Amino acid sequence: MEVIVAGDEGSARLDRVLAQRTPELSRSRLKALILAGSVTMKGAAVRDPAYHVAKGDTIIIDVPEAAPAEPQGEDIALDIVFEDDDIIVIDKPKGLVVHPAAGHATGTLVNALIAHCGTSLSGIGGVRRPGIVHRLDKDTTGLMVVAKNDQAHQSLTAQFADHGRTGPMQRGYMAFAWGVPNRPHGTVDAPIDRHPYAREKMAVREGGREAITHFEVQQSFAGRDGKPVASLLACQLETGRTHQIRVHLAHIGHPLLGDSVYGPHFKTKAGHLGPEAQAALAALDRQALHAYLLALEHPRTGELLHWEAPLPEDLLLLQRALTAAV
Repeated sequence: MEVIVAGDEGSARLDRVLAQRTPELSRSRLKALILAGSVTMKGAAVRDPAYHVAKGDTIIIDVPEAAPAEPQGEDIALDIVFEDDDIIVIDKPKGLVVHPAAGHATGTLVNALIAHCGTSLSGIGGVRRPGIVHRLDKDTTGLMVVAKNDQAHQSLTAQFADHGRTGPMQRGYMAFAWGVPNRPHGTVDAPIDRHPYAREKMAVREGGREAITHFEVQQSFAGRDGKPVASLLACQLETGRTHQIRVHLAHIGHPLLGDSVYGPHFKTKAGHLGPEAQAALAALDRQALHAYLLALEHPRTGELLHWEAPLPEDLLLLQRALTAAV
């Protein structure tokens, strides 16, 4: 790549000039290329990111081909909602782990994306891999967006960090919860941190990271005795903490149906459901949570994009069974 310094970049520092002139490369990627000697002027490598350039200087950036990703591509079927050269949006099924980790080295969404996208992955940080900017739990279904290049990765990372406070980002979830909140809509504003004893869990804890969840009751369901036993809530995130909706709803006394981590003490509640609803809940075998809404600004064009994914079959069956008991 060749960059000729225009002199109006706002800074004379090499790294800042390049960051402004080559938005397709992240700042960390540019710094790594400079330190590696891949940025030259007048035939000589410039290894100092703070080096001052002058108007008219010609800078050559030798960007190597993206290295193969360490995880291997695997032929795993994906429900693709949208795809172009910059991003891919999928409707994730239950049981699919997002990223390789201990106990899940293969069979993940990343493995599937490496195989599906192939050479259209132009390299995140120099590695041909998908840019994961948010995750869904293994057994949470719904919409996820993934970056295919550095520029898209930077844009999506910034949008998810902002969580719609100043931009168009929206993330909506449908959640089947035990009980019915005492108001039609509300906000849970409670900090989240690691559980003090069970390190695989999160918990509301003073001094934790800010976490804000908005909810609105969509439907309430009666049990065998005719009294309200469960509800369908539409939740929107203003922050993105691990297990946020699951933790927040449990915190206000309305854990998710099927959530064995944050609502095990509600298992006896199943006895209040009708036979059909009990069978649907037993067959669910996961937390009843679905990411149904995703809206964001396209990282290259700035176009506002909006997607909605209907409830998957297992949650539809649960909803029908709960409704039938009314």
